[in-house]
Parts: sequence; C-alpha cells; structure tokens
Amino acid sequence: MKCPFCGYTDSKVIDSRPAEDGTTIRRRRECLECQKRFTTYEVIERMPLVVIKRDGSRESFDKVKIINGVIRACEKRPVTMTQIENLAADIELELRGRLESEVKSEVVGEMVMARLKDLDEVAYVRFASVYRSFKDINTFMEELTKLLGDRK
Repeated sequence: MKCPFCGYTDSKVIDSRPAEDGTTIRRRRECLECQKRFTTYEVIERMPLVVIKRDGSRESFDKVKIINGVIRACEKRPVTMTQIENLAADIELELRGRLESEVKSEVVGEMVMARLKDLDEVAYVRFASVYRSFKDINTFMEELTKLLGDRK
C-alpha cells in the first residue's frame, strides 16, 4: 500500500476491524519509511453480473428494472414497496450466489414470476401477460388454468 504522505510502497498493518456496514474492513497502517499512520478500507470485489437479452445483446444487471416491472404488475394491489424491494433483492442474491457472470433474461423473468405467484396472483398474471407476450385470449386462459391447477 502506497503511503499518502511520502509515497513509499511498504507499510505494516497496526489494527484491523470490520467497518460499520460489515462489508468492508478498516485497516490502520504505518508507513515503514516516514512512520506516519493512515487508514485504508478493504472491500469485496463483486463480479459484474450481465444479462443476456432475447436478441443476444448483453447489459449489466439492474435490480431497479425488476422493481419497476413488479411495481407496474402490482399497481392497485395490496403489495407493499418493501415486499417488492425484498423480491428484487432475493433475486439478485440468488443470481450472485450462482457464481456465474452471465444469466439469460428468461431466467430472471421466470424467477420474478415464481416469486410473484406466491406474493400476489393477479400481479403474477399481469406480469406474465407482458413477459410471455400473450397473443390472444387462449394463451391468457391457458396461464390462468395452470395457475388454478397449481392451487389444488
């Protein structure tokens, strides 16, 4: 670690402890050249998570996109913002836990639908109708029939 005072590249760690948020480590260091002390923070480097869209293009994973889609599906439904944020956070946590740097958008959509089905069935059908691009009333009825069959 380079000393911020003299630029020397060697230092020793005097003290280490977790920072307030628990995701970083605070280290007190002392420069081996000028003996001045300084603080550094060590953070976990997260792998970028990339979503592969249906057309083959790639974009960075964005939890806000999930939240916005679920908000639209839950409009005028008894679903709280906290529930929606938890749903999106659970999906992100599960995706990062897979240790894969790329995920297909279909996988993300299916994860959203699986959680929405448990959260609010009307919101699930709304989301599914947009996500699966229902072409006519028959495909809509097929999804409703599956939903009713899952209830039993």
